[in-house]
Amino acid sequence: MTKEFIGELLGTFILVLFGCGSVAVSVLFDAYSGIFQIGMIWGIGVMLAIYLTRHLSCAHLNPAVSVAMVISKRMPANKLPVYIIAQLTGAIIAGFAIYMLFSPSIEAYESARGIQRGAAASTDTARMFGEYYQNQGGTAVVSMPLAIAAETFGTFILLLLIFALTEGCNVGRPTDSVTPVFIGLTVASVICLIAPLTQAGLNPARDFGPRIAAMVNGWGSAAFPDSCGGFFFVYILGPIAGGSIAAIFFVRVLEPLMKNKN
Repeated sequence: MTKEFIGELLGTFILVLFGCGSVAVSVLFDAYSGIFQIGMIWGIGVMLAIYLTRHLSCAHLNPAVSVAMVISKRMPANKLPVYIIAQLTGAIIAGFAIYMLFSPSIEAYESARGIQRGAAASTDTARMFGEYYQNQGGTAVVSMPLAIAAETFGTFILLLLIFALTEGCNVGRPTDSVTPVFIGLTVASVICLIAPLTQAGLNPARDFGPRIAAMVNGWGSAAFPDSCGGFFFVYILGPIAGGSIAAIFFVRVLEPLMKNKN
């Protein structure tokens, strides 16, 4: 499965590099005026990653997608470990690449604001790598149950549309040549909806990989959102649950309806 491993590693690397890179640029340089711009960059990153790798590995780029494809019997279960390991590896490498690019700027940002890396206040810079549902600011009030629900719901919508956009029985789907564009737009739209609550992870590899890079590069325990399991329940379990529910709903409800010609 060398081809699949390289495809998932490279595709996830590109996705996280552009996506988390846009968050880093926003935090460090105040370069974007709102969620829409960052969401669109994430969407473009997804689109480009799919175009680059879909003939290598079908471009899942997300453990929640891979689990959903196994549940829907669109991928054999024995491929799942290879896909997930490749996705995590690509995301970790991207996290380190972002740190390498912006390390001097991060240090200058922390110095100007008196932020000690690894302390609680350093989540202000750690959020360039992993998501933080408790530190969104503004008027957002987000408990762990709400954060889990938001990530589950957002990933459910994402996977439901991925199935609809790629399933042959859906006569309304776009052609294969432009499907990655619509998937990218779906990602951007879901981010615009969910990001004010949780930063919109929607992808366990995208969250865990860069978070590991932050932990290794001095943020330590501040690289994780809380001490009561929020990282796992919100950003790992939530997306996998949402993707799994979408797979079951599509296979058992929507797909039969689409195939019914009467």
